Amino acid sequence: MEPRGGHLRRRDGPKGEQEEQHSGEGNAETHRAPDLEQWSQHMEAVKTQLLEQAQGQLTVLLDQVMWEAVQSYPQQGRPLPSTPLDSLSRTREPPLGKRKVFVIRKSLLDELMEVQHFRTIYHMFIAGLCVFIISTLAIDFIDEGRLVLEFDLLIFSFGQLPLALVTWVPMFLSTLLVPYQALCLWARPGPRGAARALGAGLGCSLLAAHAAVLCVLPVHVAVAHQLPPASRCVLVFEQVRLLMKSYSFLREAVPGTLRARGGKGAQVPSFSSYLYFLFCPTLIYRETYPRTPNVRWNYVAKNFAQALGCVLYACFILGRLCVPVFANMSRKPFSTRALVLSILHATLPGIFMLLLIFFAFLHCWLNAFAEMLRFGDRMFYQDWWNSTSFSNYYRTWNVVVHDWLYSYVYQDGLWLLGGRARGAAMLGVFLVSAVVHEYIFCFVLGFFYPVMLMLFLVFGGLLNFTMHDQHTGPAWNVLMWTFLFLGQGIQVSLYCQEWYAQRHCPLPQVRHYNSCPAPHPTGHIPFQKASTFLFPNSAAMVRRQGLAWG
Repeated sequence: MEPRGGHLRRRDGPKGEQEEQHSGEGNAETHRAPDLEQWSQHMEAVKTQLLEQAQGQLTVLLDQVMWEAVQSYPQQGRPLPSTPLDSLSRTREPPLGKRKVFVIRKSLLDELMEVQHFRTIYHMFIAGLCVFIISTLAIDFIDEGRLVLEFDLLIFSFGQLPLALVTWVPMFLSTLLVPYQALCLWARPGPRGAARALGAGLGCSLLAAHAAVLCVLPVHVAVAHQLPPASRCVLVFEQVRLLMKSYSFLREAVPGTLRARGGKGAQVPSFSSYLYFLFCPTLIYRETYPRTPNVRWNYVAKNFAQALGCVLYACFILGRLCVPVFANMSRKPFSTRALVLSILHATLPGIFMLLLIFFAFLHCWLNAFAEMLRFGDRMFYQDWWNSTSFSNYYRTWNVVVHDWLYSYVYQDGLWLLGGRARGAAMLGVFLVSAVVHEYIFCFVLGFFYPVMLMLFLVFGGLLNFTMHDQHTGPAWNVLMWTFLFLGQGIQVSLYCQEWYAQRHCPLPQVRHYNSCPAPHPTGHIPFQKASTFLFPNSAAMVRRQGLAWG
């Protein structure tokens, strides 16, 4: 005999079960909602982690697929390759690594500027420039009773700029005409014999003359006319850029002419593609590049204005933070304490100069030219500021130069060495890069002082092999930035000291002992002797050592 309540529940069974089901589902949904939210967050985190891990491998895979697709498609007017693709790639390119593939993409800072938080950091740097301007106006008003911004340092640095621009014209014309004409001579059809050998020899002679023009002319003009630093920068940067572009054009185009057989000449790339390559912001030659549909002239003007603002910013930093400190330091007795304090004092202006050079050139200047030429691939740099190793920093700081070094020094080095000596190929990259950087500093400053060579080749090479990509923690990023601060401080301090030491004890006064500071009566070495203490093989410092103790 069942209870009445049970009978009632059985009589209203369908309705009662439905009510119980709804109430049970409500309780289950109440308890399940937090679990579902946590599970969704967990899946989002897993998805983000998987995408980050697969991004590098997917990029390499897509680059390889695109390259194979481009190679397998015959260009207009050219027959299909009669040899397999693998053998063709072995005859033209090193079998190791990958080729640079250009795709349409924006610069990283342009993407970050769309975020309000990052734009605030940009506004903070603009506020710093305003503070420098206000400081200059206040000091001029207090000292001289007037509100006038003086740009003496800027005017001095860019002195004789028209002469530098006139010197650039024959350099550019030589690069425009000679490599292309040499390639035309090598690609001329004809039987093997004296005529073909004569054409090849004439092409090599033209290239030798072209290299002599690029190497000798800017050096002669800079030395003979005593160009100031900024005007020298124009010449040396264009000299290095045109040499690298000439090599890339010949390196990419010459293998096609060498594979010509049966008296048939290879098709030379169009002159318009070579002319476009000389102006577009890349050092890797291709016959075609991805192009954007139109030109945003307001974007071009904005980037040029930002580059000019960075130049003014750098002048204010040098004029307010460096010149007052180092101008008279070479006249004072040398001490280790003064040297260390000067290096630490120079870390802040040094890192500011590094950031300004990066933003002005690698972002503003290159993006302005890319926009004017509708050049689609704007990846001139990557997120080097997040690097936890110096090997990643070197790869991401300047992608334009890194691509050239990777393609023509590292990969070709591996190809020549049979793919076995990766360490030797990497060392070759460091050697070439360090020598070119030191040459640029020597050209701009007007004296040889191997601070950059030592920091880049010795310390940078050691840090590249010790701080490798396996270190990913935030502490390694802090360590990387610490080394950057110290390295920039060493460069600014020592180069400024040597600059003013050269001015206070110039080369024409070598034999006039009274023109240079004498040894201090207490036995302290004059401050320019700090350079001798650090780099005893420096020619200028050896000269001063003979003067000081003569």
